[in-house]
Amino acid sequence: MSDPRDPAFYALLAGSYARLLGRPLVPQAMPVAEEAAEWLYESAPFAVLAHNTDPDPLFIYGNKAAQRRFGYSWDEITQLPSRLSAEAPNREERQQFLARVQRQGYEAGYKGVRITQSGQRFMIEDATLWQLLDADGRLHGQAAVSYTHLTLPTSDL
Repeated sequence: MSDPRDPAFYALLAGSYARLLGRPLVPQAMPVAEEAAEWLYESAPFAVLAHNTDPDPLFIYGNKAAQRRFGYSWDEITQLPSRLSAEAPNREERQQFLARVQRQGYEAGYKGVRITQSGQRFMIEDATLWQLLDADGRLHGQAAVSYTHLTLPTSDL
């Protein structure tokens, strides 16, 4: 995806979230998809990431909050295999989490250690991961939203 403000992708992201979780991803005061897509990418106070369905999934979306947290630009994050958002020892836990989401449709309340481009570790808390399903039930990948994170000193891990 070349445009992070693409209304069609926003519709997939927000629509699948609403169908699976029964609540909106963005404030309901934004009925216009273009306005909501712009707000989610530029101004949302929470991180949103999405990856595709490739065998080694690549991130296809990362809003500005996610880019700041992980230390990547749009062009960098959308070329990154999503498994590299976790360090090697934490990847098995992450993979088990992804498999549960695939079976259940979504999972809320996840927490785990992630790593920035520069190698800084941080804990995400209260994250929700969901299947990116279009209105016809076709799978396009998975997406995650994280409302809180805590930078961790290297000695704490």
